Amino acid sequence: MPVAPHIKEIMNNKNSSAIRKMFEEGCALKKQFGSENVFDFSIGNPDLAPPKEVIQAIKLCAEKETEGIHGYMPNAGYLEAREAMAHKVSKEQGVSVNYDCIVMTSGAAAALNCVFKATLSPGDEVIVPSPYFAEYSHYIANYGGVLVPVATKNDFSLDIEKIAASLSAKTAAVLINSPNNPSGKIYSSSEIQELSSALKKHGSKCGRMPYLICDEPYRAIVYDQNIVAPVFPVYENSVIVTSFAKDLSLPGERIGYIAVNPSCQDYSEFISACTFSARILGYVNAPAFFQRVVSMSWDAPVDYSSYDNRRKKLMQILDSVGIKYAIPQGAFYIFCQVPPKKNSENLNSNCSDREFCDHLKKYLVLCASGTGFGFPGWFRMAYCVSDSVISGCYTQLAKAIASW
Repeated sequence: MPVAPHIKEIMNNKNSSAIRKMFEEGCALKKQFGSENVFDFSIGNPDLAPPKEVIQAIKLCAEKETEGIHGYMPNAGYLEAREAMAHKVSKEQGVSVNYDCIVMTSGAAAALNCVFKATLSPGDEVIVPSPYFAEYSHYIANYGGVLVPVATKNDFSLDIEKIAASLSAKTAAVLINSPNNPSGKIYSSSEIQELSSALKKHGSKCGRMPYLICDEPYRAIVYDQNIVAPVFPVYENSVIVTSFAKDLSLPGERIGYIAVNPSCQDYSEFISACTFSARILGYVNAPAFFQRVVSMSWDAPVDYSSYDNRRKKLMQILDSVGIKYAIPQGAFYIFCQVPPKKNSENLNSNCSDREFCDHLKKYLVLCASGTGFGFPGWFRMAYCVSDSVISGCYTQLAKAIASW
């Protein structure tokens, strides 16, 4: 039976699955050379164990034998789960959020797809600062939307002037990710305020106020006393999509939520649309078991210092081998600039990031090319890996750079 042509085209596009492809190649290389000899920085799979409070909640929930515990529920999720997430969002945003502003979802990916299904019409545009998470383009295209990339400044902060210039009558939303994957950049409160002002000015002028969608699965993983600025107090049409994949190390459990600003004029209709979208997209509802688990353990304390230690260790190694990078303020990625080839006549030319990542692979160092993140000339290293992988990569990186 033939595959749909547009799906076949996407599947065969090198940019559409570069991270997963490198991850799968890494699995094959580990079988061939031994896992201790392969230095895999390709995928952001958190390696911290879930907090003990989460494990305790899992055990308690597993022991419950309440009648109907595995049955259907309201599509937006259990009341106790929505109330718990509302309390969480209220603390983070500094505004009072009620349970009716929350939809529980099957992770942040499902949350984004529900929001886009609920808000996009064919031809609508979503402005996304680049670099950005590679799957955004697919999520937006799923519903006939168009991703409009807008380059960030040299330090990966938001370029508000460029964003403002890209706004049009077709702009349905601006999507930001802070801390950012892949750069680790955290957008400051002043940037959020300036972005809010630009969106309000545009909305007042054209009669369509875009949504500001904030993808925040890394919100809790920050360094050097940085904080993720709240958006609800400064922009009414704001929405948060997130999950517990990264902060509680539960990526496989697919549990997250949508939170809409209670000041949004049509928040009730927005929530109803997202709830309906979850149903017809086939998610139906977030996993029942882990709704109960996170309701009990969402505020479990987590020590992220090991990520910070690995961040610093990897930066030292990159400094030693002469690779330039952006200092990550959060998440667990470091975004690096492809070094110029030593035999190149133009030392300032941008070499292909795919070519460089293929070169690194010869030395069993696996990274994700920046082109997949909408930012050619760079590559990403995920440092949520063992200390031995970080320590061991130095020799191989040095060899790779010497022969580049």
